[in-house]
Amino acid sequence: MKRIAVIGSSGGNLYNLGGKDPDKLIGEIAAQCHGAGIEIGAVQFIAASESMDTAKETTAAVLYAWHPDENRLIKQAEGSLKEVNEAAFGMDGEMAGLVGSGKIDGLIVMSADPEGANGRTIQAAAAQAIPVVGTGGTSMALIASKGANVIATSGTTGTTNRTRAVSFMTSLCKHWGIKFVPVLGSPGGSKLPSGKPWRRINLKGIMQSSLPGFIAMAIVLALSQIPALKGLSTVFDIMLKALPVVLAVIAAKQIADLDEVSIVAGVIAGTLSMNGGIIGGILGGIGAGLLVQFLFVKCVQWRFPMTTVNIVAGGFAGLISGLIMYYLVAPFALQAGEWIKHLINLAISFNPIVAGVIGGLLIWPAILGGVYHAAILPIVLLEMEKTGNSFLGAIDMVGLVMVSAGITLANLIAPRDKGEAAVAAPGFLINMGFGTFVEAAYPFMFSNKWVFGGAIAAAGVGGGLVGVFQVRGTAYVPSFMGPLLSNNVIGFTISMAAALLLALIITLVANKASRSRKTSDRNLSAQQSA
Repeated sequence: MKRIAVIGSSGGNLYNLGGKDPDKLIGEIAAQCHGAGIEIGAVQFIAASESMDTAKETTAAVLYAWHPDENRLIKQAEGSLKEVNEAAFGMDGEMAGLVGSGKIDGLIVMSADPEGANGRTIQAAAAQAIPVVGTGGTSMALIASKGANVIATSGTTGTTNRTRAVSFMTSLCKHWGIKFVPVLGSPGGSKLPSGKPWRRINLKGIMQSSLPGFIAMAIVLALSQIPALKGLSTVFDIMLKALPVVLAVIAAKQIADLDEVSIVAGVIAGTLSMNGGIIGGILGGIGAGLLVQFLFVKCVQWRFPMTTVNIVAGGFAGLISGLIMYYLVAPFALQAGEWIKHLINLAISFNPIVAGVIGGLLIWPAILGGVYHAAILPIVLLEMEKTGNSFLGAIDMVGLVMVSAGITLANLIAPRDKGEAAVAAPGFLINMGFGTFVEAAYPFMFSNKWVFGGAIAAAGVGGGLVGVFQVRGTAYVPSFMGPLLSNNVIGFTISMAAALLLALIITLVANKASRSRKTSDRNLSAQQSA
């Protein structure tokens, strides 16, 4: 039987997508491991009480370990984040010993700290060449740079506990030649949900999870521009109306967490919330989720048959929330969305070039500061609701994805050190092939201030060109598809190419200067020694 170890933390973006509930997050991994006949040998997981994007040393945190006999998480240490990190550092040595002695066959990593609390484990994994899978753009890039055998990596946007666990296990089983069928259903069987449901309301998580629906709509819109496929414009109109349903289902599922019951409630509420746009869909889904939780618990307490519990919780919750939205809230929700889009269009129409430059210059600080997923992505989706593409979405593709691609390409062509080319290659391919994983540029940006400044400058220039051509587009799609999904194919292509080439040139110059400095230092040292 293969044995794996799980290391990491509740993370920044991961916190909003399952990281704040370690039992559920690790429980899903345990369920998929059980289905594959794989054993969890050890866990070292740091759970903070808030996102790591905003956490401080004084933030409350818990260090979890694994109880092998009971197959569950146990608390190893509790206190401030600083204290928990110190405890984790000690535990890292034990974990590294297990890996180094051959007792661990694979590693699952989620928002880890490869230069701190998980450093020795990563070094041992690299030495043993065991397969490593995980999420967390910055940490996985650093892990790969340390020589670890990373066989699968991704960001966290748009993922869930289940999709991550299935992805991890699929990659590991394929590597080992083990047959794997994903385990579906609630891990451990059905049980009453715990916690206060309103605490699980997370607008950022709802928006991120709905992103595939918006991308699908953008693809349909682009295809409908082809003369032979004009009939797809009707499909686009249908999908536009369906977006509130998608958001309502995600909101209800996120809050109630009762699988199919939550989904049914979300569909009903979302259908009745269509007139409120995506804001209406979110509000309808939140209402349905809260009511599902309340009605489900009450019906169980009243000893209703489980079938009746599902009917009441799913059907009545969706209906009540949906009717409130339909008759009372939907017009105001729609107007709120229109006001936001109007303000964006007003800024663009006032001076699109200035708007593009400002957007480009701020896009990297926004993602590095943890603001992107909280503020920019929701605005992108609000824009896409109306037109199928977005001004800020175009800046995302140009200022983040293409700039990251340019930086990683430069480190493929002429890296500062030979080992950096291997780190840059996956990042470049993912950026170009999937329109995401901009975090691949972080190691190069953080280690060279000229590359960092060049990234911001290239994003500013690219954003300015987006303004010049008044492009509306989207990221999260293959780079060659980006222009095809925009309102200006040539303008978007020029903007993307300019940002990539500028980032490429600046990084090449910075790398050459760095290599020259190192050569001079070595020569000077040799002369002094002589």
